[in-house]
Amino acid sequence: MTIHELNTLPTEELRQALYNCCGSTTWVNKMISLLPMEELVELMDFAEEQWFSCSEADWREAFSQHPRIGDTASLNNKFPSTAQWAGAEQQGVNVARQQTLKLLEEGNKTYEEKFGYIFIVSASGKSADEMLHSLNARLQNNAAEELTIAAEEQNKITLLRLQKLMQ
Repeated sequence: MTIHELNTLPTEELRQALYNCCGSTTWVNKMISLLPMEELVELMDFAEEQWFSCSEADWREAFSQHPRIGDTASLNNKFPSTAQWAGAEQQGVNVARQQTLKLLEEGNKTYEEKFGYIFIVSASGKSADEMLHSLNARLQNNAAEELTIAAEEQNKITLLRLQKLMQ
């Protein structure tokens, strides 16, 4: 898709395309209000700026639109509009040892109990072992530190998905 094509999408198609990049309704509305854009770099800059101007509730909404790391079974059922992207992003779990997947599942549960949302990590290019290491390290954070890190990871995912959308 080109910038011109994005700028001229019907509103509901535009809303869905942006929501697939970042599952925050507030972020989507902010982005729609800024269109049209002239260049991809402008789109990316505004996307990041708008993300970090969102509230904690908006961030949590976006987090809720992701499958758990390693839970590839739920991709098509629970997240059909982003299953292809999420599956590619989590490609590292496809070749993971069973023990690593089990530890990811257990770590995800512990993380959710501690922080109240799923473990968010920009998984592209990471192995399951790397994601497990990150999850275990981040479990040591306090709630405020972790929310900031999770928001930064969501921003990375959003920017990556915007780039994919614009290819």
